[in-house]
Amino acid sequence: MTSARWRKSSFSSGSQNDCVEVSLRVEQTRVRDSKNAAGPVLAITPEAWGALIEHSVRR
Repeated sequence: MTSARWRKSSFSSGSQNDCVEVSLRVEQTRVRDSKNAAGPVLAITPEAWGALIEHSVRR
């Protein structure tokens, strides 16, 4: 997963303690803790990612 392009999520808080990074791919979206880049990664379908973002925007 080191070749993936990661970006800090715009939904992360301003503090350095609550940051997630996202890697968007055709087959899946990956999410990880920016403080632990070598740690576990959550991989979800693009449909699930879209539903999560849609829910977040509605809040």
